[in-house]
Amino acid sequence: MPSKRSICIALVLGTGLAYSATAKEPARDNYRTYCTQCHGKDGNGKGINVRDMSVQPRDHTDAKAMSGRSDDAIFKVIKEGGQSIDKSVLMPPWGDTFSDEEIRDLVAYLRQICKCTYGTSP
Repeated sequence: MPSKRSICIALVLGTGLAYSATAKEPARDNYRTYCTQCHGKDGNGKGINVRDMSVQPRDHTDAKAMSGRSDDAIFKVIKEGGQSIDKSVLMPPWGDTFSDEEIRDLVAYLRQICKCTYGTSP
């Protein structure tokens, strides 16, 4: 019998990108390594770089705000940076650092942090 961790439910979105319903362990590690400086170790937007930033990072624990962003939009901002969705230039593009699969796993991890899905309000 497969482990709970190995079971993934793929959600197929309009663009054909599939996102795992559960984030993988490496996504949490990638988030902790690359994202916490700005978004905070708990994902609340209160990282150590905040005091020097003109635009505050997104609070990934804010279910109301995060449920307003599609998985595709979150994927795009991680891959191409904030400017790609008319947001802050301070959000760098990570497409040269992460594979598409790793970005999809980060999207799933963000959904775990916010405890939300696109289009649902708390």
